[in-house]
Amino acid sequence: MKGEFVIKVGSKLVTYNNYDDIPMVFDNLISFKPDAPEPPHSEEDHKEMETYNTKLQELMRRENASSN
Repeated sequence: MKGEFVIKVGSKLVTYNNYDDIPMVFDNLISFKPDAPEPPHSEEDHKEMETYNTKLQELMRRENASSN
């Protein structure tokens, strides 16, 4: 998934443009901005957009897991 995803690692803010490139461990999730497809949306577009919340929750779990 493409977009702008900013995480904090130590004292550095690191920006990723591909969700799959985000490391499994990091300190804080700063920004989650997936690129939404332009309307009108196809059925495939809707299926992709329905995954955004799940992917956000996954990043939040990684963030919380790294602080344990």
